[in-house]
Amino acid sequence: MDYQTPLAAGIFILAYAFIISEKIHRTIIALLGAALMIWSGILTQESAISHIDWNTLWLLIGMMIIVNITRETGLFKFLAIWAAKKVRANPTALLFALSGITMVCSGLLDNVTTVLLTVPLTFSMASQLQVDVKPFLISQILASNIGGTATLIGDPPNIMIGSATGLSFVDFITNLAGICLFIFIVTDLILILLYHKGLKTTPERQHHVMCMEEKDQIQDWNLLYKCLFVLALTVVMFVLHSTLKIESATCLPQKRAYDQPYAEQRRMVGDLLFRWIVRPCRGFSRYRYHQHVGTESYGNYQR
Repeated sequence: MDYQTPLAAGIFILAYAFIISEKIHRTIIALLGAALMIWSGILTQESAISHIDWNTLWLLIGMMIIVNITRETGLFKFLAIWAAKKVRANPTALLFALSGITMVCSGLLDNVTTVLLTVPLTFSMASQLQVDVKPFLISQILASNIGGTATLIGDPPNIMIGSATGLSFVDFITNLAGICLFIFIVTDLILILLYHKGLKTTPERQHHVMCMEEKDQIQDWNLLYKCLFVLALTVVMFVLHSTLKIESATCLPQKRAYDQPYAEQRRMVGDLLFRWIVRPCRGFSRYRYHQHVGTESYGNYQR
């Protein structure tokens, strides 16, 4: 009997048991499990590395970088207050608005990171209105999964499916956006029916929310404009990636890049992005660091 199959199953079950116990960080457990697979001879090192989906990995890294830099601008706080004021701080309408923002952001960004950024704002809004936070949290969690399902980049499984099958960003939108929108509306209606008693507040609390100024939440307008430009360009590139013959994880060409159409344009775009965004953002990070430690001003640093 081949010993490798039961051994691989044993390592898999043991790794999951440790992950569920949460005694050790799941990243460490996953890497140790992979190492055991190699040390026991179940996989060779070359075979293990060949199974890594680098397209998925780098796409997730890139989107997380975009989300975390965008967070520094205060955009998500701005959107939460803006949405609350647009619905006049009505709790029922606010549930639709916040979950709708979560759904859209999850479709364009990493859905896990989006939830981590929007949930604290939801707690703040629920506290301001003194309403039950549970329906808001449930709707946002479900909306995050629904929105992530609708696009190529919304969920890691979608990225892996697109990478393996060659489906494009447009293919996902065309086939899934309509049904995801329908499911989102039905889900929110069910939650409103279940929790309608807790979605009531007083006019005084609504007035307090209406007096909040959303523009005050933006901490750096210059960085915000750059982030929005990069995000818009990223979405455009996702739409065109199948036409330009490039992987969804990168704007760099694949094999024999400079023999392909638009290679020169891609080089120019990459150079412009580095000159206009990467270097200024790197300086911004150093400025924030020196502000934090109080060693020198940004002007002195530049000199």
